[in-house]
Amino acid sequence: MPQIIFTPVSSAEMSALPKMLQLEILSEFQVLTPDFLDANPDKFGVVRDGQRVLYRYRAKDYRIYFEKTDGGLGIQRVLHKNSLKDFFFRSKLPVSEDEELQGNPAFWALIDAPEKKPE
Repeated sequence: MPQIIFTPVSSAEMSALPKMLQLEILSEFQVLTPDFLDANPDKFGVVRDGQRVLYRYRAKDYRIYFEKTDGGLGIQRVLHKNSLKDFFFRSKLPVSEDEELQGNPAFWALIDAPEKKPE
């Protein structure tokens, strides 16, 4: 299993979930063998922005966006399938959702947004 590294934003999203749900979501990563994309191409969405490639994986009711890195996987975001942010990107898409996402600058801003610290 590759090393899984959470960004500060994705770590905050995971830590906001109940502990048992966190464990259930993390257990979904057992499919991530070194050849996971070749072995299970139908389980992963692919979103591209130039040279950058994000993968989307559905775990329970969550969508996990991650990048492959030299050391493993970099988890960028963990979004509930019914969240307003996730709905914004998926409602009434005329093309495949991955094609729509990769062409939408708001999606990349969401992925790259720094974590807001509470005041």
